Amino acid sequence: MARQGPDLSLEAGHGRVAGVDEAGRGPLAGPVVAAALVFVAAPDASLAALIDDSKKLTPVRRDAAFGALRAAAREGVLAFGIGAASAAEIGALNILRATHLAMRRAILRLPLRPDLALVDGNSAPPLPCPVRCVVGGDARSLSIAAASILAKVVRDRAMARLDPRWPAYGFARHSGYPTAAHLAALAEHGPSPHHRRGFRPVDDLFG
Repeated sequence: MARQGPDLSLEAGHGRVAGVDEAGRGPLAGPVVAAALVFVAAPDASLAALIDDSKKLTPVRRDAAFGALRAAAREGVLAFGIGAASAAEIGALNILRATHLAMRRAILRLPLRPDLALVDGNSAPPLPCPVRCVVGGDARSLSIAAASILAKVVRDRAMARLDPRWPAYGFARHSGYPTAAHLAALAEHGPSPHHRRGFRPVDDLFG
C-alpha cells in the first residue's frame, strides 16, 4: 500500500528545497521556534515512515522522529537549521513578525543555501531565497513535516528547562499554552519574564 501523508512531490524539480515550519504561535509564554530542513538525499522508507505533521504524533513518536532526523543529519541525508524569537521579541514585534524572524534565522542557520523555501501557512516571511507558501504544508510536504517535528520538540524541551526555574506556572506540562491551570497560575502569581506582551491574558495583568 502506498504511504499516506506527506511526501516529496512538492519538492521535486526545484533543486535544494527547505521545508519551513514553526511551533509556538499560540502560547502565552516562551519563544516561537522555527525549523528549516533540506533533504540532501531521499530518505529511506524507515525514516520517511516516522515523519508526519507533528500535531498528529504522540510525544513518544515525535521524540523518536526527532532522534532519527538528528541521526540522518549526521549521516548527510539532510541538513537543518533552528531559529527562535524570544518572548521579548514577540512583544516588540507581534507574533506574526516574530514568527517570520524565527523562520529567517532558521534558514540562515542552514549549512547550505536553499533554492526554494516551502513555508507552512499563507504568509510569506522575508527570506534570502524564493518562498512558496503551502497551506496545510505539514500534511503535504515531507520536508515541512520534518521541520515541524524539529521545531515542536526543540520548543517543548526549552519550555521544560524553564519549569524548574519557574515552577508555579507548570511550563513542562503545557509548554506555555493557555490551559486552565496556566491561566489560574497567571492570575495567582502574575506574569514571569517569559510571558508575552501583546497576548490578552498577559496584558490584562499588566493593567
